[in-house]
Amino acid sequence: MEQMTIGVIGGSGLYEIEGLTDIEEVRLDTPFGEPSDIYITGRLEGIKMVFLPRHGRGHRLLPSEVPYRANIYGMKMLGVQRIISVSAVGSMKEEIVPGHIVIPDQFFDRTQGKRASTFFGQGVTGHVQFADPVCAELSAVLFESAQSAGATVHRGGTYICIEGPNFSTRAESMIYRSWGVDIIGMTNLPEARLAREAEICYGTVALATDYDCWHDGHDDVTVEAVMTIIKQNVTMARNIIKQAVRSLSAEPRCECGEALKFSIMTDRSLIPVQTRKDLDLILGKYLD
Repeated sequence: MEQMTIGVIGGSGLYEIEGLTDIEEVRLDTPFGEPSDIYITGRLEGIKMVFLPRHGRGHRLLPSEVPYRANIYGMKMLGVQRIISVSAVGSMKEEIVPGHIVIPDQFFDRTQGKRASTFFGQGVTGHVQFADPVCAELSAVLFESAQSAGATVHRGGTYICIEGPNFSTRAESMIYRSWGVDIIGMTNLPEARLAREAEICYGTVALATDYDCWHDGHDDVTVEAVMTIIKQNVTMARNIIKQAVRSLSAEPRCECGEALKFSIMTDRSLIPVQTRKDLDLILGKYLD
């Protein structure tokens, strides 16, 4: 049986995983440029792990500057089969209190088209099924792991992904609430799309840090307030990851690993040589 490899993409405040052994640093170059930073590989609970700080060490990259394609492609190069994304988010619901955890199962896109969020193009067209944008199997494990770690955790919900880097206006926040979304962030939707195309399971552990700016009884969101809650939640996030890894050693039973099986539209004979080369890691088994 193939050894399971689990990837973790860390967001604001989570720049490393504690407890890793056999640690190595891996610098990769991809057909889509350099990833956000060096990948950290190692073992946690005996399972192969790959960690990448989404915004780079020291938090250097804006949400729209994150090289999402390179990041996910690099995970694929390192044999990652499941990605756990850890992200700070704002709460859009009274019952999701800052300090709570959310395992969302839907996304809504309010980015502005600045981010490359597909591997297709350059002479090859494909369309993946994305009605359910996270891996249900992985998300169920993350929810159970959060419970086991002692978190107050909400299962399911919609993550609205905005462009940033500025937080919402009050009018925007009120409109998003009227749409029924649960949490608000700036990064996870491009990752989820690319992970699906790369046939990697993807799930989000969202750390609620604030009430955006819609709640009359709370101060408007600030970086200072966000970082205060994040510092409290990072330990919990690490505990959730440790719990999840124990349950993720078996091969996935989901269909994420065959997401591209019927997705490629282009006549194989017309796909440019360079595009074939660049995407061989992802599309190769379907182009032979």
